[in-house]
Amino acid sequence: MVNYAFDLGLWTILFFVTGMYKPQWPLFFLKKPDRFLIVVITTVFVMITFTLYGEGERRERLAKEPKQPVSQSSIPNPVPVPVPVLEKPVTK
Repeated sequence: MVNYAFDLGLWTILFFVTGMYKPQWPLFFLKKPDRFLIVVITTVFVMITFTLYGEGERRERLAKEPKQPVSQSSIPNPVPVPVPVLEKPVTK
């Protein structure tokens, strides 16, 4: 995921630079593109890039962490519960 974050980061920088130079190039499908739209799209791409990078780092850290097996001492032992004694009914 970290590699994808770097790739998307490079594409984001390229999108921003070309969009600031000529907004018609990256937004060729719009009739009247402006630089504000370029900034908004770039902001969304930057947030996605940082999220991808952070998630990739977290997954790598979890993969390197050794797994701890469940030991018998962590499983609680059943505790016996006393059974109440019933009184005998008085008969005459």
